Amino acid sequence: MYQKQIGSHIAVAALILATSFLPNRSRAADTDGIKRIGIPGSTFPISLTVSVPASARLTFVSGTLAEVANPAAEKGSIEAYGDTRTQATSILNTIARRLAADGLTLADVVKVNVFMVGDPKLGGKMDFAGLNAAYGQFFGSPDQPNKPVRTALQVMALPMPGALLEIEATAARVDEPAQK
Repeated sequence: MYQKQIGSHIAVAALILATSFLPNRSRAADTDGIKRIGIPGSTFPISLTVSVPASARLTFVSGTLAEVANPAAEKGSIEAYGDTRTQATSILNTIARRLAADGLTLADVVKVNVFMVGDPKLGGKMDFAGLNAAYGQFFGSPDQPNKPVRTALQVMALPMPGALLEIEATAARVDEPAQK
């Protein structure tokens, strides 16, 4: 029994040691004390973990819904707001504007929560591919390489008819200390 426990402890220690030497593409640079660890060998636009120091300033962006994409469409319809990709793009642009008003950018985002309803065109399943097509333009791209951690889940309903998703975000920044 003790040999099994020792063996499992050695395996865990080896895993921790191995991940501490991941190549730079899997372990993003430590920017201002915020540490992001990506998926080893993957370009998927999320981090596995993000560590934020206690000195960081946090900004929470409330759940955000899409703006009207097609004013000619019936109010409250999916056609008025667009498919999942269109809505996600609209929402992430809105979040970017809200962050800018607080002196932040999407590069400062450390956590994203995505709430999705089933798309009738997909038999009631969430359009994960549509979400990722938009999301990858904003996170983990050549223009903005930082990757937040993310949760995406399907919910029964959202507060706005025609909405396919709602996104909330948390941003963090360690500001430079004031000069005396």
